[in-house]
Amino acid sequence: MRFIPVLLLVVILGGCSGKSMTKILKNPDPEFKLRMAEKYYVQKKWQKATVIYEDIMPYYKTRTEFQDIYYKFAYCAYNQADYLNAENLFKTFLEIFPNSPKAEEVDFMRAYCYFKQSPKPELDQTNTIKTVGMMQIFINTHPGSERNKQANDIIDICRRKLETKDFKSAKLYYDMGQFRAAGVAFSTLLSTYPESGSGDEYKLMTIKSFFRYAEMSVETKKVERFDQVIKEVNDFVDRFPESKLRKEAENYLNLSQNNIKNLTNEQIKTSA
Repeated sequence: MRFIPVLLLVVILGGCSGKSMTKILKNPDPEFKLRMAEKYYVQKKWQKATVIYEDIMPYYKTRTEFQDIYYKFAYCAYNQADYLNAENLFKTFLEIFPNSPKAEEVDFMRAYCYFKQSPKPELDQTNTIKTVGMMQIFINTHPGSERNKQANDIIDICRRKLETKDFKSAKLYYDMGQFRAAGVAFSTLLSTYPESGSGDEYKLMTIKSFFRYAEMSVETKKVERFDQVIKEVNDFVDRFPESKLRKEAENYLNLSQNNIKNLTNEQIKTSA
């Protein structure tokens, strides 16, 4: 557990409020302190509640009230957007009270803390990936939970975010002129997200990338690489026969066939 030093928080609270907190903390009656912590918790004064809960934990550690204190202490961290600490506190709650009636809720909240730390698609997606894993574990562990719909919705949000990141990475390769890398990246994107509504777009970008790669290749490799484009177009038609992008994809089929025909004729002339 990562606790915030009590004296430091009292200083942070400052002024008259700080004096009031000091008076509460100096009171020798733990039951009075607990009442004050509960009061601040209800008032959503999370920082004050945190200070007092932390102070009285040693006294209540072996008492029945400890479970509720720890539960609220974890939520204080969560409600202050300290999701890293909150996740750790929810985890520890489950370790201390595995049979608690609140265990399912806390298990969900632990996974949700990772979701709250998931950044925009351009940034590192470690917490997004962890969210998917943790939410799936929650669903598997609590098959009848009413929270499973929300868990599945969060998984879908995270997967869309990961898909967006992968798309941006593939597009960056294309924009930088690294066409072979772009073709591989768009092909991988389609394989990773086969149910995506943008599948035909990814396949078209695969075709465009490999076509540009073929155009820029040395003469001895061009026929082979234009042939790869043709295979990709045929795969496009098989997968997305009704796509509005089909005509554009088939245009690359014609261009590739013409390039192969011209290259073959040129080779015949050269060898004659």
